[in-house]
Amino acid sequence: MFELGQAEWQAIWLTVRLCFFTTVILLIIATPLAWWLSSGRSRWRVAVQAIVALPLVLPPTVLGFYLLMALGPRGFIGGSLESVGLTHLAFSFEGILMASVLYSMPFAVQPLLESFNSLGRRPIEVSASLGANAIDRFFSVILPLCKGGFIVAATLSFAHTVGEFGVILMLGGSIPGETKVLSVLIYDYTESMNYEAAHQLSFLLLAFSFFVLFVVYSINRHFQVTKI
Repeated sequence: MFELGQAEWQAIWLTVRLCFFTTVILLIIATPLAWWLSSGRSRWRVAVQAIVALPLVLPPTVLGFYLLMALGPRGFIGGSLESVGLTHLAFSFEGILMASVLYSMPFAVQPLLESFNSLGRRPIEVSASLGANAIDRFFSVILPLCKGGFIVAATLSFAHTVGEFGVILMLGGSIPGETKVLSVLIYDYTESMNYEAAHQLSFLLLAFSFFVLFVVYSINRHFQVTKI
């Protein structure tokens, strides 16, 4: 019977940390972006939607490759950081965090966009007519009425980050405690033909994925029934 050792717990902790920070950053970025997409009339709206949705169809290795080129020591961002005495972001936790935010972006934006679209403009206009400022409208109207969308966005963002592999392996490699998350550790075990360890960790992620989907569908069903 395979037991979790230091390497496994280290990968689990790193994965949880990556998922947590990715989810927090995504909610901060995706909320105003989804609101702008739902209410804006800019001619760039469709282009921005397409860019946000790119990770849904783009192979993760492609995104990982271009991020490696940009964040590595010879890239525009990585080279600029090194020129001022800082370290480039390739093969680092900060690098895979940036990659995770970009790769999981549609899983945060889409639920919020759908929730904002279903909300409509009427509640916002009514609250504005009563003297509520933008911050008051967000916390007293938008957040309570769209809390289902926020829960789904956070849940999907966290879960999708757990399953990320290609983009992380391309940009971060397999450095214990720094970039070796659970998905990469499973790959390493499989490559070394340690199938028992790979099976145990894979089953753990399979069970977690089912649980997340169950929660998401339950939340959607709950709020659909509530609206009826």
